[in-house]
Amino acid sequence: MVKADETPKSQPVINKDWRVHDQNLMKPILAAALDAIVEVGYHGTSIRKIADRAGLSVPGVYHHYSSKHALLVGIMEFGMEDLWVRTQAAITEAGGDITKEFELYVECMVLFHASRPELAWTALNEIRSLDAESRDLYIQRRDRQHRMLDEIINNGCNAGLFTTAYPRQASTAIITMCTGIAQWFRKDGELTPEELVIRYQDFATKIVS
Repeated sequence: MVKADETPKSQPVINKDWRVHDQNLMKPILAAALDAIVEVGYHGTSIRKIADRAGLSVPGVYHHYSSKHALLVGIMEFGMEDLWVRTQAAITEAGGDITKEFELYVECMVLFHASRPELAWTALNEIRSLDAESRDLYIQRRDRQHRMLDEIINNGCNAGLFTTAYPRQASTAIITMCTGIAQWFRKDGELTPEELVIRYQDFATKIVS
């Protein structure tokens, strides 16, 4: 497991609008590592390649991160925390309106996975490359994100706003649908992230109806 003092974190301080993704707040060394991993995979890249991308020497990388694994942990921690902070802001915006919480949760998930597909794809696919303890911590963060939607849907069902007989599976289906965006979405494609939000909110609403 990477010790906390071995993995300096990029703090995901979002813009005033949680919908805005035009600023990359990840530390440059993590951004370089992410680019390398996206290009050739975690096992296909090396500290030297990451150092070259970051404009650092190999010892310069090791000054900040103890290993390639520590870099991966840093990337995945940043991604999950950034999504969590944005989602909390979205839910706060809803002001306690359950239907609005549901809509904004979906919007936040769609915008994140369409705007940061490289980060989202890496977090989804490279979990296999984490050691056991780091994987457990990542799963805890992922489950925290999932539980938020579970709670929204349960509250909606209890209030008679949603009619699905399978709230837990509905939550899983919606999250899987949203996270899958990172695998196919292209910024130069047919739809903008904002247009995709409208369609996915419609899909999600049908799932809980």
